[in-house]
Amino acid sequence: MSIPAAAYKKNQDNAQLKTDIFVNIDRVTKMFDGVVAVDDASLSIRKGEIFALLGGSGSGKSTLLRMLAGFEKPTQGSIFLDKEDITLLPPYKRPINMMFQSYALFPHMTIAKNIAFGLKQDRMPKDQIEQRVKEMLEIVHMEQYASRKPHQLSGGQRQRVALARSLAKQPKLLLLDEPMGALDKKLRSQMQLEVVEIIEEVGVTCLMVTHDQEEAMTMADRIGIMEAGWIVQVGTPIDIYENPNSRMTAEFIGSVNMFESHIVEEAADHVLLGSKELSAPIYVGHGITAALEERKVWYAIRPEKTLVTVTKPMSKYNWSKGTVDDIAYLGAYSIYHVKLPSGKIVQSNMTNMERNADRPTWDDEVYISWDTTSGVVLNN
Repeated sequence: MSIPAAAYKKNQDNAQLKTDIFVNIDRVTKMFDGVVAVDDASLSIRKGEIFALLGGSGSGKSTLLRMLAGFEKPTQGSIFLDKEDITLLPPYKRPINMMFQSYALFPHMTIAKNIAFGLKQDRMPKDQIEQRVKEMLEIVHMEQYASRKPHQLSGGQRQRVALARSLAKQPKLLLLDEPMGALDKKLRSQMQLEVVEIIEEVGVTCLMVTHDQEEAMTMADRIGIMEAGWIVQVGTPIDIYENPNSRMTAEFIGSVNMFESHIVEEAADHVLLGSKELSAPIYVGHGITAALEERKVWYAIRPEKTLVTVTKPMSKYNWSKGTVDDIAYLGAYSIYHVKLPSGKIVQSNMTNMERNADRPTWDDEVYISWDTTSGVVLNN
């Protein structure tokens, strides 16, 4: 299938746009009463990019967002937006808008007046306000609801209004704080794609914070993983998921089977590991890029790359005997929990490709196995 010339040019322009550094957080630290919330964090966000900060409660992601918005001042470090130092600028002087998890719509105002509120505060001429509100209503597909009040809208509609109000002032940077937190699961999945389309249509740079892995993986161009105030890894969703740089990242993003191992043989193109938790050695079909000072390592393999069979694999590597301990049938796929002779429980996600396939069941003796390039070796 050929790509139309106009679409190709747009993709090329967007690719170039997203190579320019637009937000630069330079060694920022924030302390509250002697307790470190953000610890010497540095981060660069590209122009036109949707960037997600992902982490658990207390990881520092919301504090970092509030410092960008100007609601908190860094204890140390600097924040630059479009090459301008905004570290000490008050919130109202920053070309930044923030959409809160609760949406914070004014209940007594119509949708049109909610969107117009910030523009009126900036004393924009009335005709320009009307034009801008009309444009935003069209972008979020809410033209027919302009005269309604927030309580007359669904959760997804209120979210679109809150997004339109945040974008109405044409901010240089849009901040989203747990943007899907108030929605149910089905609506959340739908709105993730809608919000991305709206943000990309407007062309604004966006930073969102969330604890929802699926949300970050679906919406963001790149993700930063935070823990204890540190940014531990930055990369595309594929980079973060397939090539985690630590046990923390591997275990935080999705599910993972982790085996304590030791290096038996190391070469440029492969590594051989031994593990007391498995029946056979682990053969890794690639070298290890990071220098390993200790022989003790961890081998991480994702459940969808772990195969369950009733027949013993022919290879002398990358398998183990076990018994089916539990099964969760989820329609499109089944989750098998296999108990190994070592007592370790391993998870496997198996696609249900055939309607009436003969599948392993509870207490069956089975074998788990995986490909030589499917896992990663971690040393922390």
